[in-house]
Amino acid sequence: MADQESFVRVTRLAKKRAAEAMVQHLQQPNKKRVVLGEIQDLSNEGINQKKVKSKQTIKRKVKRSVTEKDKEFDVDAKLDDDPQMCSAYASDIYEYFHQLEIEKKRRPLPDYLEKVQKDVSANMRGVLVDWLVEVAEEYKLLSDTLYLTVSHIDRFLSVNVISRQRLQLLGVSSMLIAAKYEEIKPPHVKEFCYITANTFTKKDVVKMEASVLQSLKFEMGSPTTKTFLRRFTRVAQEDVKNPDLQFEFLGYYLAELSLLDYNCVRFLPSLVAAAVIFLSRFTLQPKSHPWSLALHRCSGYRAADLKECILIIHDLQLSRRGSTLAAVRDKYKLHKFKCVSTLSSPLEIPDSFFEDTI
Repeated sequence: MADQESFVRVTRLAKKRAAEAMVQHLQQPNKKRVVLGEIQDLSNEGINQKKVKSKQTIKRKVKRSVTEKDKEFDVDAKLDDDPQMCSAYASDIYEYFHQLEIEKKRRPLPDYLEKVQKDVSANMRGVLVDWLVEVAEEYKLLSDTLYLTVSHIDRFLSVNVISRQRLQLLGVSSMLIAAKYEEIKPPHVKEFCYITANTFTKKDVVKMEASVLQSLKFEMGSPTTKTFLRRFTRVAQEDVKNPDLQFEFLGYYLAELSLLDYNCVRFLPSLVAAAVIFLSRFTLQPKSHPWSLALHRCSGYRAADLKECILIIHDLQLSRRGSTLAAVRDKYKLHKFKCVSTLSSPLEIPDSFFEDTI
């Protein structure tokens, strides 16, 4: 009985305290929530509030005054519907990528086979990359991993002399590094040993991995052709409601073909991506001009700037170069890639397509 009376008293006391706390809360003045970016001089709070309001009003008026013509040339405004394209930040992001790609420490020497290497040829490099395409397919690796692998190989070969017997070891070690960087679940070292028919031991791969990392100075992330290709592909399809998968796969196919050719090493990744878009559009619509004002504004390249790279990739597409390297061609013969490697392209690209019409 005493326990019950004590319980009732405690309950009533708790209710009384809660009621008092509520009254005290209601009597307190409302605290203003402040965005840190808007904090200025709190002593002139009233003036600042007016300034903020006037700025917001001006912004609204400016937005309303944007004409349809301005929207027509706003590349990022057309990508607003896709949150993954980060349209609000896309220009800044890709400007940063452009700055990264031209940094000397991230670029291979354009003529490293002639100046640095003594036992490795352009053909050997092509065979290695072609084989790595098969390895990437075998282990279901992302295409980003493949591009980064080739970038690591070219950068390593620009500063280190290597024998042809160790070229495959360099390839698998570079792919191991790239896989660790890009993949959620990269293959184990033993799997890369196995894929070389156990020519190299786990110790060999790990040692070469350390050498590559030291040569790269642990700068493993660099913009690749695939980085820019994503954006350029969307811009090239600005007038299409639904993405054209055939066009996208054709771009991926031509970009991977460019990895095989040593002559493409000297081009910036963004330039290769732009050349791929040009050639993809030409392949699908050979009578229409492949370049547009939107692509020019987005990439920063005129059609004339791309000519040399386009002609090299066009020769690869027509098998006038690298005809013995079949891995990329076989990969894109599959139906899941819309059989884009079987598409035929005109033998010659009209010179008028390289003239400035913008």
